[in-house]
Amino acid sequence: QVQLVESGGGSVQAGGSLRLSCAASGFTYDNMCLGWFRQAAGKEREGVACIYTREGTTYYSDSVKGRFTISQNNAKNMVYLQMNSLKPEDTAMYYCAARRGYSLTLQSEQYNYWGQGTQVTVSS
Repeated sequence: QVQLVESGGGSVQAGGSLRLSCAASGFTYDNMCLGWFRQAAGKEREGVACIYTREGTTYYSDSVKGRFTISQNNAKNMVYLQMNSLKPEDTAMYYCAARRGYSLTLQSEQYNYWGQGTQVTVSS
């Protein structure tokens, strides 16, 4: 079955960096959009970045553009989120999600498959 497993979360001070990983299995990796979402306590889930696996095209939310980078390793069915210049407002549970086909969207309702999440905490 489809499985998305996130790792790499943790605690870091403001200005620091973290790299999240998402291991995808149970589906054909080609022709998928894989996205990263986050949800802070008491807030709605927010789309952060996504990548179309066949072409490597990417899309970012304005809140992370220039600080976060989404990338992939097609041979390993892995997606990564490199997070630099972290801010306290980046604190959230981060989720990896997947949907079939080409649509670079950060609307969570468009994604069919979700991981369990990994916590990122940024202290000031």
